[in-house]
Amino acid sequence: MQKWHQIFHKKTGLSPYVWVVFYILPFYFIFRSSATYQIVLGTSMIIVFFICYVLSFVSKGWLMYFWSSVQILISVTMTLLFSYVYFSLFLAFFIGNIQNRAGFITLYAIHLVSTIVTINYGFVSQNPVYIQQLPFVIINVIGVILLPVTTYDRNRSDKLQGQLEDANKRISELVKLEERQRIARDLHDTLGQKLSLIGLKSDLAGKLISNNPTQAQIEINDVRQTARSALKEVREMVTSMRGTRLEDEMFRVKQILKAAEIDLILEGDPQLTNTSLMNENVVSMCLKEAITNIIKHSSASTCSISIEPTQTDLIIKVGDNGVGMAKESVVLLGNGLRGMKERLEFVNGCMEIVSNQGTTIVIKVPNAFKPPEREAGI
Repeated sequence: MQKWHQIFHKKTGLSPYVWVVFYILPFYFIFRSSATYQIVLGTSMIIVFFICYVLSFVSKGWLMYFWSSVQILISVTMTLLFSYVYFSLFLAFFIGNIQNRAGFITLYAIHLVSTIVTINYGFVSQNPVYIQQLPFVIINVIGVILLPVTTYDRNRSDKLQGQLEDANKRISELVKLEERQRIARDLHDTLGQKLSLIGLKSDLAGKLISNNPTQAQIEINDVRQTARSALKEVREMVTSMRGTRLEDEMFRVKQILKAAEIDLILEGDPQLTNTSLMNENVVSMCLKEAITNIIKHSSASTCSISIEPTQTDLIIKVGDNGVGMAKESVVLLGNGLRGMKERLEFVNGCMEIVSNQGTTIVIKVPNAFKPPEREAGI
């Protein structure tokens, strides 16, 4: 069974029903007439109007428009027979709560035209009630014009506000998800490179342990140091998510390429001055992934790294003389290359892969160019 409080419309609350108090007013206009049939007719129309008004709020679809049309007819009849024009304010409030734009415009136009026409008819017929209540009639017309529009705009604004709050919650969830994915990629790349270096040095130490125990001991020490460095980086990444400088990354790149017996050709200065820490960190992570791919998949003997900072961009080219990549592999990027592309897109950067007698990856990120400082006194 429906509880009594469930008859109130959840979007409008008690406000439309508070207006029921003003239903006492039309009886004053009705009982001014001495004819019994007019009193009965007027009282019946008030009751029907009340029932239709409630049904309009609880109905949906075409029924809502049907009950609203009945109310408009009753309002026009009450205006013509008893000079009672204030039912139009009830209708104006209800029409403003219609969410369908076409339905709102249609009912608003019909109600506005019918109200103005009936009021003008009263003035043309020189009805004394309209002359006596001229200020209230003017206020009624203004209410019929403005009340539906303001109510409709308020409801629309509340709806948009709710959608905005939902969108903000969704964005917050997506940001958290993206941050988790970014941390996962960074951890994967950091541990991947370090573990690859540990594996290479361990293999090298295994080969040297019988022929050159001293060098094998050096490699084992490097393995121990690399493991400690990896643990330290993971802890720092998790706790403070600090950025990695390209200069520091180049030191590790030289180590891992040397362990993999790949010659390095470096062009340019890894110490950047005009690149933001975030962009430099992204470039360092991309460089780390590119070097890891060269060691794992290229079978190259030489790796070249070119650092070309300009006024607007930082361009880094990482190339090798290995077996290259098939065209299908370039189109269908692996997880590592896809992660590089996503990082670069996050900072408005881009990546290009050229596979011809080896593979060259071109990394490009925006550069924060600093104008030359002015001399003192200028």
